[in-house]
Amino acid sequence: MTLKVPCPQCKKTVVWQASSEFRPFCSKRCQLIDLGEWAEESHKISQNIQVDTVLSEEMLDAMEDEFLLNNKFFVEPE
Repeated sequence: MTLKVPCPQCKKTVVWQASSEFRPFCSKRCQLIDLGEWAEESHKISQNIQVDTVLSEEMLDAMEDEFLLNNKFFVEPE
């Protein structure tokens, strides 16, 4: 089954595969428009950065497990 996603900029359907050079964008143009919006600070991450949080080994292990579950293309070296 081929995954299809909407371009974040123009909403045109993009096939998610290696040959889709600008994925998740449909074109270089949409990719550059989005980059420009980040540069102009039109886009921003809404949550404040929490620098006081101390991460335990258990928390780091849990985050790593979740990352690996959600990113099957990432393979740990043996």
